[in-house]
Amino acid sequence: MQLTKERKQQLKGEFGRGATDSGSPEVQIALLTNRIAQMTDHMKLHSKDYASRRGLLGMVSRRRRLLDYVKRINPEKYLELLRRLEIRK
Repeated sequence: MQLTKERKQQLKGEFGRGATDSGSPEVQIALLTNRIAQMTDHMKLHSKDYASRRGLLGMVSRRRRLLDYVKRINPEKYLELLRRLEIRK
């Protein structure tokens, strides 16, 4: 299932700092987490899709860099994000 416009707006509302926030690290991490979950399901069905695997690894590393940034700037927000998104670290 694709990331729909409604789901994107819902994630922006949940994790954004304000009503019009769409670019904060928290929102970007939430959107990437959703896409990573979708790609993981895809990879379970299509295990030899190496191009998608490469994209998935890129998304995971981008999310990792954003999480490291949030951890450096605001450790409390980092722990809250991990808890809310159910990401293990």
